Amino acid sequence: MSAGPPALPAPVRRPWTRAAQVAGLAALLLVAVVLGTGIGSVVIAPGEVLAALWRGLSGQPLMGDDVIVWQLRLPRVVMAVLVGAGLSVCGAAFQGVFRNPLADPYLLGAASGSALGATVAITLGWARGLIPVTALVTALGAVSLTLALAREGRRLAPTRLILSGVVVGSVASAGTTALILRGEDRARQVLAYTLGDLGFSGWRDVLTVLPYVGLGAGALVLLARALDTLQLGDLTARSLGVPVERLRLLVVVAASLATAGAVAYVGVIGFVGLIVPHVARLAFGPGHRALLPFSALLGGALLVLADLLARTTPLSQVGIVTTLLGGPFFLWLLRRGRHD
Repeated sequence: MSAGPPALPAPVRRPWTRAAQVAGLAALLLVAVVLGTGIGSVVIAPGEVLAALWRGLSGQPLMGDDVIVWQLRLPRVVMAVLVGAGLSVCGAAFQGVFRNPLADPYLLGAASGSALGATVAITLGWARGLIPVTALVTALGAVSLTLALAREGRRLAPTRLILSGVVVGSVASAGTTALILRGEDRARQVLAYTLGDLGFSGWRDVLTVLPYVGLGAGALVLLARALDTLQLGDLTARSLGVPVERLRLLVVVAASLATAGAVAYVGVIGFVGLIVPHVARLAFGPGHRALLPFSALLGGALLVLADLLARTTPLSQVGIVTTLLGGPFFLWLLRRGRHD
C-alpha cells in the first residue's frame, strides 16, 4: 500500500512581519516629518531638526534655528499628519461600511458643507477666526441633513445614504458658486480654501483639530473587527450578532466628525481619503484592524510630503498636488482591476 505523497510542511508564521510593517511606516512618517520641517527658505539639516525636536520635547532651551522648527514649520507639519491620517482612516472606513471602492470621506456632504460655510464667512468679511468655526458647523449640518434624508424608519440603507449625500453636496456646491459670483473680490481666498491650505496652521489650530480627528478616527479603529464582519454582507453580519444599522450609523458619525474637523481648518484636500486606503489595502491586506492604523500612518506621511512639494514648487496648493498624484494612480488602479 502506497504511503502517498509526503505531507507539505506547515507554513511558517512570522510574527515579526506585522511589527516590521509598523516600524517601516513609522520610519516613513518620521522621514516625512524631518523633511517637511527642515526644507524651506532656510534649509535645516536633518540632524539639526532631530536635535531641535529633542530639545523642545525635553524642555531644554531652544537654540539657533529651533524657533523656526517649533514656531513656524512644525505646527504645519503636525497639522498635515493629523489631517492626512484622519482623512485616510475615514476613507478606509467608508469604503468598508458601504462596500464601495469609490467611497471617500466627503461622500456624505462634509466637504461641500464646509466649503459653503467658509464661503459665507469669507464673502461677508468675517474675522479669520470665525471661518473654520462656520465651516465646521455647516459641514456637520450637511452630514446631519444627509442622515435625515436617508433614514427609513430605523434603517440607513447604503444606497440612500450615498444618493442623499450627492444631493446635499450638489446643493451646497451650488450655494458656494453663487456666493463666489456675488463676491468676486474674495473669490481667490475661497478658491484657496477649496484647494486646501495648511499655510496658516498654528499650534492653537492643531489643538482644536486634534479632538475631532482623535475621537473620530479612534472610534473607527475600535470598530475595525465589526467592519471586517460587515464585508460578509448585512445578513451574515446580523447572523453573527453585529448590529448592522447601529454600526453603520456609528461609522458615519465618527468619520463625519473627523472629516468635518479636518476640512474646517485646512480646506478641502482631495484624493487622500480615496487613494491611501487602496494603497494600504494592496500592501497590507484588507483586514480593517491593520488597514485603519496603516492608512493613518501612510496618509500622514503622504500629506506632509505633498505639502512640502506644494510650498517648494509653483503648485502652491496642497490640494493640487494630491490631485495630480492621486488622479494617475486611481486610473492605474482602475486599469489594474480590469485585468485582474
